[in-house]
Amino acid sequence: MTATVSSWREALSVYTRPRVVGMFFLGFVAGLPFPLVFTTLSTWLRDVGVERSTIGFFAWIGISYSIKVFWSPVVDRVPIPFFTRVMGKRRSWMLLAQLFIILGLTGMALTNPTQHIVTMALFALLVAFASATQDVAIDAYRIEAVEAEYQGAMAAMYQSGWRVAAALVGGAGALYIAEYASWQSSYLVMAASIIVGIVTVLVIREPEHKVGSNMAADEQRVIDYLERAAHVPGVIRRPVAWFIGAVVCPFTDFFKRNGKWALTILLFIGIYRISDIVLANMAYPFYIDMGYSKPEIANIAKLFGFAMAVGGAFVGGALVVRYGIMRILLLGAILVAITNLFYAQLAVMDKSLAGLAFVISADNFSGGLAGSAFIAYLSRLTNSAYTATQYALFSSLMTLGPKFVSGFSGVIVDGFGYVSFFVYAAVMGIPAILMVTVLAKNESPDGR
Repeated sequence: MTATVSSWREALSVYTRPRVVGMFFLGFVAGLPFPLVFTTLSTWLRDVGVERSTIGFFAWIGISYSIKVFWSPVVDRVPIPFFTRVMGKRRSWMLLAQLFIILGLTGMALTNPTQHIVTMALFALLVAFASATQDVAIDAYRIEAVEAEYQGAMAAMYQSGWRVAAALVGGAGALYIAEYASWQSSYLVMAASIIVGIVTVLVIREPEHKVGSNMAADEQRVIDYLERAAHVPGVIRRPVAWFIGAVVCPFTDFFKRNGKWALTILLFIGIYRISDIVLANMAYPFYIDMGYSKPEIANIAKLFGFAMAVGGAFVGGALVVRYGIMRILLLGAILVAITNLFYAQLAVMDKSLAGLAFVISADNFSGGLAGSAFIAYLSRLTNSAYTATQYALFSSLMTLGPKFVSGFSGVIVDGFGYVSFFVYAAVMGIPAILMVTVLAKNESPDGR
């Protein structure tokens, strides 16, 4: 257990560490596909006249990010011929995923959503699936690359790179290109931008893969099984042994380490981000319906919002180092719920760029702060022996429920209006606030 640091200078100096700086670029390539299958895509669909209810159901594409735990053992254990031997298991899986992201974005660019909405959904699903796979490998790299006390700073740099890609490139950049050229050109440029990720993967070094005593004990189960099942044909025995080591052991390890709190922790992970994820699905259709142009959305929601999100991420990372994780988790949950109410106020106002700027600033700052604390919390829960599988479990739970619920957001807006929807999204954050206080009582005195 690492104690809180004694000064702000110490807390901020963590951002000068080379591995922490390098995390920015991996965050960039992780963030780029996200708006292209969510906010930017919903703006495109609404701009060409697709119904809000249909746009809302596109949120279910995000379930790919929520079920990645099912194939994370493959990313954690299965080598890619030639590439894994040359590049290592984390970098090789990142590269393969990036190639499929390029393929999917190109397919989206060449599809007319008003005529082939199902085809558009399938290409978006491919991008989401490949992006989720890339996330499994990047998350494993991040956790393995540095010690636990630097995970808050790693999360802040990751979020900063993610926000640059999601807000400036996949967000504002895509909207500008769509406005002055076409949506098709915009997505082709985004597909080409994934090359940044390919270059990054070729430059970074593979992290050290640690094998602790817990893993050694769990792996003994595989050996015991193989000895007991010597009479079983190898074609059955070997896959079952792999399943025990790659899938069963990571889950039993988590429950063994956390005991009676394991299910409570998993429930908390599943609800912490529900408030902002539910709201995000309808935010950009809301901007369009309020009469804001694509350049105005790009200037405020993307560029200005980006600066506040990065600021929130860095503040959150420093606060985690200074005060510990749990206190900042609570602060983030409260701020996210409150800022969602600001959208309800904006919905009853006349079109106001100043009002939009204020609401988006508050929303992005609180989201960045909460994100740094939450990523650090999830990273701390992970056993380095099972990095990819366990973190994929946590991040899958983090979005599975929220993404499913957000799929009905368009139906709620059509039935009750934007004001009721934003109040509903804010109320969804109350359980997370309550659960932080419960879990904090089981934490050490320094809030870690």
